Amino acid sequence: MKKILVSALTLFSLMSPTAFAEEPTAKALLHQMNEASQHLNYELSYILIKKSSIEPLVYRHAVNDDQQLAHLVYLSGPVREVIRRGNEVSYIEPDTEPFTIQSGSMVAPVIPMINRDIDSLSEYYDFVKVGRAREAGTTTQVLRVVPKDGLRYSYVVWVDEKTSLPLRADLLDRDGEVLEQYRTISYVVNDKIAEAMGGLNQAQLPKVLSLPEGLVSETNWQASWIPEGFKSKELSRYQMATTDKMVESQLFSDGLFSFSVYIADKDEHSLKGQLVRQGRRTLHSLVVGDKEISVVGDIPPATAKRIAQSVKFNKQASAQ
Repeated sequence: MKKILVSALTLFSLMSPTAFAEEPTAKALLHQMNEASQHLNYELSYILIKKSSIEPLVYRHAVNDDQQLAHLVYLSGPVREVIRRGNEVSYIEPDTEPFTIQSGSMVAPVIPMINRDIDSLSEYYDFVKVGRAREAGTTTQVLRVVPKDGLRYSYVVWVDEKTSLPLRADLLDRDGEVLEQYRTISYVVNDKIAEAMGGLNQAQLPKVLSLPEGLVSETNWQASWIPEGFKSKELSRYQMATTDKMVESQLFSDGLFSFSVYIADKDEHSLKGQLVRQGRRTLHSLVVGDKEISVVGDIPPATAKRIAQSVKFNKQASAQ
């Protein structure tokens, strides 16, 4: 009888709420991934697979003297590197003078969802746990990042269960077709990486560029329809070096994807009703009256077309 009672008590204790602790939600896992990618010292070796190319890369990250350091190296073709020291990012490209800009993130093929505001994205994207899988020889949690409105792309992300680092990310269009894949081949998490990358603090990199003047506060046009969550950024006006044509452009971003709207006077080179998608990048251009409107960015063609068609001009301001 005592053995039966002990067994029953043991079974009851196993069935208590602490024994059935809930696994982290998809949103919690993305928060953990974001924290790990910004605070661990690690190296990811991965390939970026597109429709017509495969690019091998190495991304190293470390925290040194309370400052984030990152180094992205392209492993094939001419030497190309991107170096981040805190809020300064330097670009080293062939046939181009190296330069540095003030920024907290790289404009480069880094595995997606790193350095993102997960709480802000949750307003416009659903985070869904798909299950477990193996990637780079280890067990991962598979998550989907799906737009709530169906007007933008989505991601499937593989997150390492041990380190919470992203080991794979697939970019999908609205039909589920894979546009890009980031797939880690091997990775290392080690504090020695911070020691090795500490030398970047003493490296002689180009001074921070002062951005050219051209930012304006007002214009005579606006896009009357933009997908919810996309915020307008800088509005600029500049002259094209090759054609002397004046162009106005405005950048929009939802924190994950971005696009720009370009406005210029119509001429013989204007693209009329052209819609092109190359991988993640879409270009839609049309002519309205004497103006050429172009939308370029990481959005589906149907979304780009609707944005371009929504652009309205203030005739009174235009006349002035």
